[in-house]
Amino acid sequence: MFNGFSHSVMGASHQKRNIVCQDSSAFKVGNGFAAAVVADGHGSKKHFRSNVGSQAAVEAAVETIERFYADPDEFDKNFKERHKSIVKCIEKQIIMRWNEKVLDHLAKNPVTPDELSKFKPEEFEEIPPESYYGTTLVAAVAARDYTFGFQIGDGSLVAVFEDGETSMIMDYEESNPANITSSMCNALAADMFDSFYVPNKKLLCICVSTDGLYTSFGSDNDFLDYHTIIAGQLANPDAFMGSLKNNLVKRSHFGTEDDISLSCVYDEELAKANNDVIKAKIAENKRLAAERRASVLKR
Repeated sequence: MFNGFSHSVMGASHQKRNIVCQDSSAFKVGNGFAAAVVADGHGSKKHFRSNVGSQAAVEAAVETIERFYADPDEFDKNFKERHKSIVKCIEKQIIMRWNEKVLDHLAKNPVTPDELSKFKPEEFEEIPPESYYGTTLVAAVAARDYTFGFQIGDGSLVAVFEDGETSMIMDYEESNPANITSSMCNALAADMFDSFYVPNKKLLCICVSTDGLYTSFGSDNDFLDYHTIIAGQLANPDAFMGSLKNNLVKRSHFGTEDDISLSCVYDEELAKANNDVIKAKIAENKRLAAERRASVLKR
């Protein structure tokens, strides 16, 4: 039985400059699947409605994934036979749905005089309307005996398996063409996704996050250890959600001061059954972290 959670917090830099939170997050537990999704609206001048764009990206991803799982048995069968082409189709459908959403928003909410005042007339004319809403997207789907995911732009995805091992199983930067911003609003967006597929491996949880979380850590080891700690709390999630939200606020204020979004889906039964294994892994990680710190001090 899958469950999940998601949360977004505003970064201190946005509060100081009176800028809205440009992150969005969601999770969905459906028939035969669970999806975790986050999006990070671009902060640059021409993407002045990126907070709306990030919310539209999250909605488009959830709606598209749910539609593909209308018949989960048939989807599972087809997916295992041709997962690459199906993931690519999902990505394209999400882009199409996102464009529909943002252009519908623009039709109902024309650009205001205040928004226009930030640009010279000729400068504004060169901006494609969908760019007003530019955003990244990271999504992961846990199914019956496989996991897959995809992302465009920055952000992170971490899987925690039943033995407590953690993995950043996707290096999204490899797929990004040089000197081109990877974004849902890009005309070449369909070619900018990176994706992964993990068959036949017991997944305890999978988390996706915007780049504000990753950059608040000093190393990949610390970032992965953080997710092991999260996995260790999933046997009783209600008891730790308050402290997790507070921690995200602290990281958004004292780290890079950026917005932070985190979304997670997990196997409830596995989280409870393997809690001792995860707790042992957390203790091991603490020992290894202490050894790393000691090694640095000796240099």
